[in-house]
Amino acid sequence: MSIKRIEVPDFIKALIFDCDGTLVDSMPLHTEAWKFALKNFGAEYNREFFFSHKGMKEKDIIELYNQQFKTNLRSLDVVKSKHEFFRNHIKELRPIEPIAELVYKYNGVLPMAVVSGGTKENVIDELNVIGLDSYFKVVLTADDSFQPKPAPDLFLEAANRIDVLPQFCQVFEDGDLGIQAALNAGMIATDVREFY
Repeated sequence: MSIKRIEVPDFIKALIFDCDGTLVDSMPLHTEAWKFALKNFGAEYNREFFFSHKGMKEKDIIELYNQQFKTNLRSLDVVKSKHEFFRNHIKELRPIEPIAELVYKYNGVLPMAVVSGGTKENVIDELNVIGLDSYFKVVLTADDSFQPKPAPDLFLEAANRIDVLPQFCQVFEDGDLGIQAALNAGMIATDVREFY
């Protein structure tokens, strides 16, 4: 079985990557961390709910969880518990090879940025663990003061900081909210789930 090749059109002048599930094979660890944190507070993990909210701020995910499942979880406490579990296992992370190969190929050729719904500390540490921390001119996360995905704000700010117009940026994403945010920003969106 051959793996589809990722195309970067000739007119593209910058590449922007999501982190979790795009550059870093971290979604299984995030799932385990959510399960751990929810269990700590007497709640159940719902796969469909959490996967449909990939890319959102974690605090906002818990607030939506409370609404949907009629719970009264303290979002900051749950997120703190999740982060503790995640950070205790962060060294286990690996890159998603087809996307990492793209980073190596375009290093020094096109400016590249990371736009993630994760926290700055986690994203920087994840990139460090997989050896990609030095490849990106700009890293924007949930800790930056912009509207989260699916709003286009983070992607537009990344394009601004690398000085490339949005229509010449190609975004690589594994989440529906991120793909929508890239399209809302007027960028080319590539769903990386097709390539692994």
